Amino acid sequence: MVYNFFKNTFLLLLLIGFFTRCDANTTQNSKKSEATAATVIPETKKDIVVGANRTAVFLPKLKNKRVGIVANQTSVIFKSDTEYTHLVDSLVALNVNVQTVFSPEHGFRGKADAGELVKHGKDIKTGLPIVSLYGKNKKPYPEQLENLDIVIFDVQDVGARFYTYISTLHYVMEACAEANIPVLILDRPNPNGHYVDGPILETAFKSFVGMHPIPIVHGMTIGEYGKMINGENWLKNAVQCELIVVEVENYTHDMFYSLPIKPSPNLPNDQSINLYPSLCLLEATRVSIGRGTEKQFQIAGTPDYFLKRHTYSFTPKPNFGAKSPKNNGKECHGYDLSQEKRLSEINLKWLLEFYKTHQQHAPKKSFFNTDNFFWKLAGTDKLQQQIEAGLTEAEIKASWQEGLEAFKKIREQYLMYE
Repeated sequence: MVYNFFKNTFLLLLLIGFFTRCDANTTQNSKKSEATAATVIPETKKDIVVGANRTAVFLPKLKNKRVGIVANQTSVIFKSDTEYTHLVDSLVALNVNVQTVFSPEHGFRGKADAGELVKHGKDIKTGLPIVSLYGKNKKPYPEQLENLDIVIFDVQDVGARFYTYISTLHYVMEACAEANIPVLILDRPNPNGHYVDGPILETAFKSFVGMHPIPIVHGMTIGEYGKMINGENWLKNAVQCELIVVEVENYTHDMFYSLPIKPSPNLPNDQSINLYPSLCLLEATRVSIGRGTEKQFQIAGTPDYFLKRHTYSFTPKPNFGAKSPKNNGKECHGYDLSQEKRLSEINLKWLLEFYKTHQQHAPKKSFFNTDNFFWKLAGTDKLQQQIEAGLTEAEIKASWQEGLEAFKKIREQYLMYE
C-alpha cells in the first residue's frame, strides 16, 4: 500500500510551530511492507491519508489541554510507506500535554498474547503512565480520567465484531461521557470494510468479544462505529459522548488497504486479516488456526488421527504471541489457506467440513468447547444448532439475511465514506 509523505519533515514541524498546516505530498513507492500478503493491490486514484497524519486538523484541538491517548503499536503518523513515528512519541516531542496512555488488548506496544492479562505500568521511552484497559479495568475509572480534558482514540481495527478494540472504544466513550470529556477518534481504514456478513448478535450472548447487535463483519471504520455507538444509544443509561472524528482522506470502503504494522501478534499479514472473520469461529472448537506457527489465521487443523488423509500438517509450538498454543507440540492435519483468494464474505466451508469429519469418526467427543465460547463468538447459539442439524452453508447464510438487511439500513446513517 502506498502512504503519504509529509511535505515538511517532522523536524520542520517542530521548528515552525504547533499549528502549522502539514499538507501531504504524495510519492509513489513500490516497496511493500513485510506484512503485505501476495494479494494483488488495485490501483487507487489518490493515496489514503489516515486521521493521525492530519495534524493540522487535530493539533489545535489539543492546545492547552491535558490529553489521554488510547493507543497501541498501530498508532502512528506515517512519513512514508515504511517510515513512521508513534503518535505518542510525536505529541510528546511537540510538547502536547500528554498525561496518560491507555492500552487495549495486547498492550501498548502490542506484545501480549490474545486474552493475556495486560498490567498497568510506565512507558520506558516517554515515562508516561500506562493504564491497561484489558482485564478487570476494561472501562477507565473516574480517577483515571480526572486529570484529563480530552481523550484521543487511535487504534487500527480489522472490522470484526469479536476483535476487542471496538469494545474498548465503547467503554472509553462511556467513561468519558460520564466525565464530560470529549473523545477524539483519529480514523483509519477498515481492511475488511468491503463487506458486511454474519449473524446478528443477540443480547443474551453479549460479552467483551461482542457487545452490540451487529453482524460479525460490520463494514465500518472505527470512527463510523463510534458514531453508531452514540447514535444507537448503546452506552449505559443512553449517555452521549462528545465525539470528534478526524476522517481518513481519499478512502472508500471498497478499497484494498494493506496494514504496514501488525494490528495484533497473531494477525501478521493481509491474508490473516482477511481470513480472520471466518477462521476465528474455529477458536471455540478442537481446531487450531495457526497460533504457535508462522502462519497464524492462515492454516487450520487438528491432531485427530482421522484427518491424516490431509496432505498439509503443522505442529504448534510456543512463540511470540502464543505462549501456550492450542494443540501445543501435536502434529495437526488440515488446510493451508495462505493462498486463498481474498474473501468478500464469511466462509463457513472449513468449519462445516471439520465438524462433519469429526462427527463421522469421533461423535462421542465434543467438537465445540464446553464453555459455550462458540456462542459468544457467533453472537448466538443458533449457528451451533444449525451446524449440528446438518444445514448447508447456503441454508445457514439464508437465515442471516433479514438481520443483515436491517443492520445495513441502520449502518447507512453513520457512514462517512462511500
